[in-house]
Amino acid sequence: MDFIFQDEAFKFETLRAAGFAGDAGADLGEVIVTTAQIPEGDEDAWTVAWRSIAERIAQRGEASLEVGDGVSAREAFLRASSYYRSAEFYRRKDPLNDPQVLELSRLSKEFLVKAGALMDGPFAEVTIPYPDGEMPGYLFLVDDSGQPRPTVIYTNGFDSTREESYFVIGAAALRRGYNFLAYDGPGQGAMIREAKVPYRPDWENVLGPVVDYAMTVPEIDNDKIVHFGYSLGGYLVARYAAHDHRSAAIVCNDGMTTFYASYPPIPADVLRLIEEERDDEAIPLLEAMAKDDTNARWGLQNGVWVNGVANFAEYVRSTADYTLTDSDIHKIQTPVLLLEGEDDTVFAGQAAHVAGELRAPHEHVVMHSADGAGAHCHEGAMYLLHQTIFNYLAKALG
Repeated sequence: MDFIFQDEAFKFETLRAAGFAGDAGADLGEVIVTTAQIPEGDEDAWTVAWRSIAERIAQRGEASLEVGDGVSAREAFLRASSYYRSAEFYRRKDPLNDPQVLELSRLSKEFLVKAGALMDGPFAEVTIPYPDGEMPGYLFLVDDSGQPRPTVIYTNGFDSTREESYFVIGAAALRRGYNFLAYDGPGQGAMIREAKVPYRPDWENVLGPVVDYAMTVPEIDNDKIVHFGYSLGGYLVARYAAHDHRSAAIVCNDGMTTFYASYPPIPADVLRLIEEERDDEAIPLLEAMAKDDTNARWGLQNGVWVNGVANFAEYVRSTADYTLTDSDIHKIQTPVLLLEGEDDTVFAGQAAHVAGELRAPHEHVVMHSADGAGAHCHEGAMYLLHQTIFNYLAKALG
């Protein structure tokens, strides 16, 4: 959808930020005045503008807290957290040495935690053990009754964080009586920024321990655990479900078979050079793509960082590991909701392929541009997205 910017990357990220307004992750007036300060494609101006609005809203939240208005404070802290995430998004030129990467992500966390302390139900920061260390998470409970409830476990995508999860689906889950658990796995959020742990494709060894942890929480109904995978998370939760059958349902937002050479899309002639490991020829062409296109620049820079590789060509090759074979799909036993955006060209046709190979019960839903839901992950159509997901879960969980 056309939205404020002409630059495709800025357009999408602004739609993503504004789309969280329904759950206190943005206010439209704030989005409009912030983006008005950002020239097309100017990543430094993007950081400055979003950081400025985040700081102002955070101060207003503190003022509300001082006078005893916890609701206004919570709403302001949530917006501040979301705006700090947006401010950090394009800091990808040298993320290992850019102090703003850590600073802005820590501020996003700080204000999400401050908002969490003001929630109607219990909120806690949690630590989840897994074979190679620990993963940070957030646990939101509907109430303090101790009643076991169905629970949505959120898995990040290529660029999301556990702080963003509240706006993507956490608040919607809590409203419907589901507990909510979010975590940062390898290559995501605090795991790449703080612990410097890169991505890994064998997500059964990541999400399996998260389920192990969830099953120790008395308030979580072990028979009604649902997985939601956001963007690349659609692959990650499906990969998990091919190996572990303990969960009640998975939601792939969106359904996909492979991340290989898809973000950014790599032209066939360049991909051939990469596959032949003619990197001295391929890398200059990738650098030219990055110079001229914000999406390509961000995707390649982010990929080198989160996948823990040395250059653009190695990043593209590494994405081949994030592939569901037909054999993997056949192993899935858990009911699946596969979502697809009508205008999502990056993963076009992949959800349909998964649906065609699945032997488990499933639904494949194409969401349409006429409803404002045709973009990748249906950004800007969050109410329709939530309605689609939770209507499905009402049937799948009985």
